Amino acid sequence: MKLEPYWLDTAPAFTGGAYGDLPARADVVVIGGGFTGLSSALSLAKRNASVVVLEGGRVIGQASGRNGGHCNNGTSQDFATLTARYGADRARLFYNAYDAAVETVSGLVTSENIDCDFKRVGKIKLAAKPEHFAKLEKAYHGLRDNVDRDVDLVPASRIRDEVGSDRYYGGLVQHKGAQMHMGKFGVGLAQAAVRAGATIYESALVTALNKQAGGGFEVVTARGTIRANQVLLATGCSNIGPFKWWQRRIVPVGSFIVVTEPLSVAQLDRIMPKRRNCVTTKNIGNYFRTTPDNRLLFGGRARFAMSNPTSDMKSGDILRAGMQEVFPELKDTRLDYCWGGMVDMTADRLPHAGERDGLYYAMGYSGHGVQMSVHMGGVMADVINGTPQANPWGDRDWPSLPGYSGKPWFLPLAGLYYRMKDVLY
Repeated sequence: MKLEPYWLDTAPAFTGGAYGDLPARADVVVIGGGFTGLSSALSLAKRNASVVVLEGGRVIGQASGRNGGHCNNGTSQDFATLTARYGADRARLFYNAYDAAVETVSGLVTSENIDCDFKRVGKIKLAAKPEHFAKLEKAYHGLRDNVDRDVDLVPASRIRDEVGSDRYYGGLVQHKGAQMHMGKFGVGLAQAAVRAGATIYESALVTALNKQAGGGFEVVTARGTIRANQVLLATGCSNIGPFKWWQRRIVPVGSFIVVTEPLSVAQLDRIMPKRRNCVTTKNIGNYFRTTPDNRLLFGGRARFAMSNPTSDMKSGDILRAGMQEVFPELKDTRLDYCWGGMVDMTADRLPHAGERDGLYYAMGYSGHGVQMSVHMGGVMADVINGTPQANPWGDRDWPSLPGYSGKPWFLPLAGLYYRMKDVLY
């Protein structure tokens, strides 16, 4: 079993990285070579800006290449919760932003001719307990009446039309969701940015960021120093580098994934007849989907721990047991991949993007980042070019977390709390 992401292991190599010294100057320096950084670089370069992307490791080596492969619409909170907190108009704005984000991904796949197995399959949220179906039914009516008529409710009597398991008690389908090969998409996005004129430096960890008296910033990296008129932070939950203000507002939470050996089409037809993206209603639940080469990808927050090889292996054992509980016929199925990644979680579980002290930023996607990170790259290009109203996540306070400096000491306690909620509710 390989302790590396399936997406990265089965993607083509990125061949467009720059070598040698950094240029002396650029119009925009983008810090982070994930989906946000690459999407913004592509959009800015197409507007004839000189753009340099600085990635501390490899392109899409972190969250963009380590996620569960879901490209769904819909927010992490239900629509009623958003409405109660932000009002109906802003709740619709947030929900519609995710619709737009899926369309952004689809449009880039087409316009840049990215071969990444993009498919509209929809998402189903599966009721893990009988009483959870009533909550899904309420959410269904709230969506249809207010913001999204492209949803369906699946009762327990028909759940095997969706998932070949007796573990679930109905589900809510949102049809706009899609899936793709994350590695192929990310490499294709990076190559598109280079074609448009952006320059991408890998192994260029940013170590200092100095505001200049005459305007702009000096960006110091492991590969040299560059001056930029503007800087966009697209670093996710990185706790490395001079980004303390953001690190105090984002909690890195581990999410872990296993991928099986290739399965037969007949077997997939039994366990995943619609090939949808699947998530469950538990707080510490699971998410799963099929891959383009007929494997089952099965993930979840198996342990509230940081990702490393030892932690990933322990989480893999938990996920194997969970997968076999959901799909008993996979009892003897080999696992070929196991890995972990860090989710950049915010207190309100919504993205945050805007400008602070002259630095632009977009991050905090809270487990719903595949589509929104790509979308926000283009949005932040608009913001940098003088259109702040393009940003659906602007004009919101983002307080730091009390007692938190970037190291999530409280994760085991949070895990215990959410496990108790899953038992009681």
